[in-house]
Amino acid sequence: MSKRNIVWVACAAALVFASVTASVYAGGSPVEKTMYLTFSGPVGLPGVSLGSGTYVFEIANPMTSGDVVRVSSRDGRTSYFQGFTTPVPKPPSLRADAVVSFGEAAKGTPAPIMTWWPAGESTGRQFKYND
Repeated sequence: MSKRNIVWVACAAALVFASVTASVYAGGSPVEKTMYLTFSGPVGLPGVSLGSGTYVFEIANPMTSGDVVRVSSRDGRTSYFQGFTTPVPKPPSLRADAVVSFGEAAKGTPAPIMTWWPAGESTGRQFKYND
């Protein structure tokens, strides 16, 4: 990865940390993982671009494999993304409070979110992009 690309990824990662709030619920069913992520600039997910704002990231199928992630508006009325993901371990070199990682993007396009780590989890969900 070139120095320019590393700087771009680092800058894009800074966008995400404007505000992050996590909620984890436990009851009679498996633990559901829901996070409210606020982005100060546009970001991407497979097939969709999200503008600045707050979005709900959640595991859509917590009672089974937990491999489907849903991303919706803060009020839950609009679903922007729902898709299969791949479980991936959180790299030891990643900050403990990091909740997303970004991929490279062409100038002027939203940085793609590559992986989401629910709060307090050591296993994240890697999004599947078509190459």
